[in-house]
Amino acid sequence: ESKPDLLNFLRSLEVIKPSYTSQRNFSLGFPLFSVSFFHIKLEEEESEDKFDLNISITNPEKVGKIVLRYDSCALLSNTSLTMFRSKTFTVRRRFSDFLGLFEKLSEKHSQNGYLIPPPPEKSILGMTKVKVGKEDPSSAEFVERRRAALERYLQRVVSHPSLLQDPDVREFLEKEELPRAVSTQALSGAGFLKMLNKATDAVSKMTIKMNEQDVWFDEKIQDVENEEQHLRKLHVMVESLVNHRKELSGNTAVFAKSVAMLGSSEDNTALSRALSQLAEVEDRIEQLHQEQASNDFFTFSELLADYIRLLGAVRGCFDQRMKAWQRWQDAENMLQKKREAEAKLLWANKPDKLQQAKDEITEWEAKVTQYEREFERISATVRKEVIRFDKEKARDFNRQVIKYLESLLHSQQQLIKYWDAFLPEAKAIV
Repeated sequence: ESKPDLLNFLRSLEVIKPSYTSQRNFSLGFPLFSVSFFHIKLEEEESEDKFDLNISITNPEKVGKIVLRYDSCALLSNTSLTMFRSKTFTVRRRFSDFLGLFEKLSEKHSQNGYLIPPPPEKSILGMTKVKVGKEDPSSAEFVERRRAALERYLQRVVSHPSLLQDPDVREFLEKEELPRAVSTQALSGAGFLKMLNKATDAVSKMTIKMNEQDVWFDEKIQDVENEEQHLRKLHVMVESLVNHRKELSGNTAVFAKSVAMLGSSEDNTALSRALSQLAEVEDRIEQLHQEQASNDFFTFSELLADYIRLLGAVRGCFDQRMKAWQRWQDAENMLQKKREAEAKLLWANKPDKLQQAKDEITEWEAKVTQYEREFERISATVRKEVIRFDKEKARDFNRQVIKYLESLLHSQQQLIKYWDAFLPEAKAIV
């Protein structure tokens, strides 16, 4: 009865906007933080955002010889949207194709203030293992991690109303063969972060410091910076938790083998049977620890990693708005210089150059008006994108945290079940 009650309670919660505070647990040293959410209920979100395009990525396989080997995966789409040629279609894509899609979308839409979901990072070590064909648990985990990350990335792309209309997205989903993406090396892993940092540096070197008149943007920029900092700290702690859980699983397996060996050498029949049963219980617990480590990683750690990258993309939206403001201010300054030049010509009584000066003033007045409108348009787009981002973040965290708590609850219930079954054996020892 406790599980349904817990889930009903969690689903009834309204997630509210926080004060970005940090607490530290006295005994564990584990940082806790609040995430910026709107007043949204999970059920309301799901009812409002029905989206009829389901994407799944399956069947990853190695293609080519060792030196040129790469991973290819099947991309299956199901939809009833009329913009597509059929309701179900399957294509095969490689990792560089996803990077190429991101590059195309960024070139076309980022300067307009749209939030382009970033692709997953590229792992040199993981890809090396795949290329040489080394089969071990870490290689299998890498392949599954990338598959799930690419699926989430593409789902975020197609759930964006504007990006879904892009012909490159539809081509990516439907076309059998794509031209191989080039110049995507800079977009993978650290290259993507460097690209964002360069854009931020370019904004910071602007000649005029932006005097923010919109309080909403001023607060949001600070919120994003604070949240990214807290998410990074939590992500480090969760990764540490995953590693400790894996280590615990390995140690439990060693303990189970040792107990089994002890039981086989014990002369007391009841004690020998109890030790053998204990070894079986520890084997099951070791499997539980493995499963929970996987849930820690795929349900929680990957969620945090995704949103660290997404917050970087949000900062990129703010940077594009600032660049638009800089263009507007540069045009204002140039217009002022042209007017001053006209005044000097009038003062010097040079009518032969006066008409050219007037024409230049008219030209720059038009540019000032154009750039001001672009700034207002980009500001409206960025505001809309950030609000949409917060809404999706609330839904994702709500859904994933509930899923994570369910996995923890299931794990504890299984532990109780195993020990309850073992208790009679322990009591039977004489």
